[in-house]
Amino acid sequence: MRIVVVGATGNVGTSLLAALQQQGTHEVAGLARRPPSNPGGVDWIRADIRHDDLEAAFRGADSVVHLAWAIQPSHELATLRSVNVDGSRRVFDAVARAGVPSLVYASSVGAYAAGPVNRRVDESWPATGIPTSFYSRHKAEVEAMLDVFEGEQASVRVIRLRPGLIFKRQAGAEIAGLFLGRLVPRLLADPKLIPLVPDHPRLRFQAVHSLDVGNAYRLAVESDERGAFNVAADPVLDGPLLARTLDARPVRVPAALMRGAAWATWTLRLQPTPPGWVDMALGVPLMDWSRARERLGWEPTRTSVEALLDVMDGMREGATADTPSTAGHGAAPV
Repeated sequence: MRIVVVGATGNVGTSLLAALQQQGTHEVAGLARRPPSNPGGVDWIRADIRHDDLEAAFRGADSVVHLAWAIQPSHELATLRSVNVDGSRRVFDAVARAGVPSLVYASSVGAYAAGPVNRRVDESWPATGIPTSFYSRHKAEVEAMLDVFEGEQASVRVIRLRPGLIFKRQAGAEIAGLFLGRLVPRLLADPKLIPLVPDHPRLRFQAVHSLDVGNAYRLAVESDERGAFNVAADPVLDGPLLARTLDARPVRVPAALMRGAAWATWTLRLQPTPPGWVDMALGVPLMDWSRARERLGWEPTRTSVEALLDVMDGMREGATADTPSTAGHGAAPV
């Protein structure tokens, strides 16, 4: 089976390549704007999904996995849209023209509309996004685009995965650069140096280790399934659990204060995360991932706490996966 991974140098892309290579039965091509200097057994294709010829890259593939996504520079929405929405449209169009029989798309919990955090929702929850978050809007718009694609290209098997927050040590430098910038010292990623954690009734979120997500994508490629799959690990992370994990004190923080602090520091360019991320964190529902277990045979091998501590170690160490995107070169596929 020939598999083309679009956005293969990012957090999830490197994990998917590892999962596919461990399987050892696939011909794997990685498509990226800046392929690594060491091919590592992967057939690398240099291309930008915004303007390069994708049809030729996809021709002869049995499956295309679309992971490419930009979350920086967050002050340049037109640039982000050109990658996330317009670039995704070009990927889908090229899949159809090249006659690829299978398309696996990287969606997110961020595609979901506001929902409950005291119970879990399945994949039927509306994927219409959180309006004030560009990330969520783009994810929802691409999901709607994919709905149209499925209606027009019934012969293409389409799977969309909706994972929670995705962490691993080797993505530590990338995640710190994309979300924290230079305002937060690396030392604060040391659990021993975090005295307080924010606590809010809706600040409950799910995380999963990147290597487990990579395996979920591998299973999706190798399956005959269609449709959406939630991907997450337990336990659900919230203020009290984070406080126990980090030996810190939970402090109740109003949503308005969290959003206002994010807006002010982002506007002043002190850190790169706009306030829409706060809205999304407080808005999206908790996900039931039993469908992935039952239909794909997927199970996380690490807990959400293990994934969080792993990436914190990576932040403190400045760890990278030694690829152009995870070394911190601007807008990166995730």
